[in-house]
Amino acid sequence: MKNWKDLDFDLQRVISNTAIAPGSYIIKFKRNYPFFAGQVVALGVSRDIEPRYYSIASAETDELISILYSERLDGKLTPMLSLLKAGDSIMVSKPFGNYTQVKNNAVFIAAGTGIAPFMSMLLSGKAKNATLIHGASYPEYFYYSEYLSNTLGERYIRCCSRCSPGYLFVGRVTHFVKQWNGLDTSKSFYLCGSAEMVVETRYILISMGVPVTNINAEIFF
Repeated sequence: MKNWKDLDFDLQRVISNTAIAPGSYIIKFKRNYPFFAGQVVALGVSRDIEPRYYSIASAETDELISILYSERLDGKLTPMLSLLKAGDSIMVSKPFGNYTQVKNNAVFIAAGTGIAPFMSMLLSGKAKNATLIHGASYPEYFYYSEYLSNTLGERYIRCCSRCSPGYLFVGRVTHFVKQWNGLDTSKSFYLCGSAEMVVETRYILISMGVPVTNINAEIFF
């Protein structure tokens, strides 16, 4: 991870910082630079705290950058991020990253806030006919669910690890993928989540016949 002295950044004014679920927020600030869907920015509140990277969740043409994040009580940055209000300053790097090449008919597999780069791709009009498999612990953590339900329909699959049986798949995304009858090994798969989730999902896909070259991953920490 780079230090602030290695990054090209400026100070931005927070436009809004909205709680969308317990411990989860969307912070917005002005877009000063162009970016490609799938890229990240480094955020911070002080040079004394090393930068943290977050995927952009907004469309490439939006005037504001949206960042989806979850507060970690033991984290160095997110407890302070969650306290920011409109008008406060935040350190923001120029967008960077190469997780930007996406094909049509792709399969997105995300856990938690790992949905962010896929939201940017979908809102930017990329990845036509994509399928999204999203994992969360409780229903309130299926971010952007109204938009995704309206946009993707049956191609939006929610895997809820701590839900009672009902209209959602009960279990983790890895459990769903293992028994997914609709898996098409010829498609391109894009993963975003913790290192554990990405490694396990990648192994499952390969064991089910998906070529390694068809699997792309972005890991968050």
